[in-house]
Amino acid sequence: MIFVAVGTQLAFDRLIKSVDTWSGCSTCEVIAQIGSGGDYIPVNLQSYESCKASEFAKYCNEAEVIVAHAGMGVILSARENGVPLIIMPRRADLNEHRNDHQLATAKNFGSMEGIYVANSTEELHAYLDNRSELVGTISNEKASKELVERICLFIDEGR
Repeated sequence: MIFVAVGTQLAFDRLIKSVDTWSGCSTCEVIAQIGSGGDYIPVNLQSYESCKASEFAKYCNEAEVIVAHAGMGVILSARENGVPLIIMPRRADLNEHRNDHQLATAKNFGSMEGIYVANSTEELHAYLDNRSELVGTISNEKASKELVERICLFIDEGR
């Protein structure tokens, strides 16, 4: 299963459309957290605007590959679970975010083992086509259990 996450603040139509197009030509199960307010409605994958923190953790743990925006939460979750992560950073010039901090995040994390940066649909599709060759890396650095529980509670209460 491939898990796709765009975060809770903004939809990310470019990423969702890219994965949805690929999913239409694949037999691989794809589950996506697509955010709210987007214009694109996926037709080839199972999607939810949001999911509870416990569901997010379950999907991250069970995924063969995670595809996401360049958000710190999903980067940490992928590394905690040792799952390969493909990130597509949001771009300000495409009105996907207010600035290019995700490009900077992708640049800094893209050289780490287990994290793959896709700057285009073609790059994303190539990674997905060759996902069996991608490796994940488990990070030894973890947040305290108490911090994770507090964040999960905060997220779940906001829904």
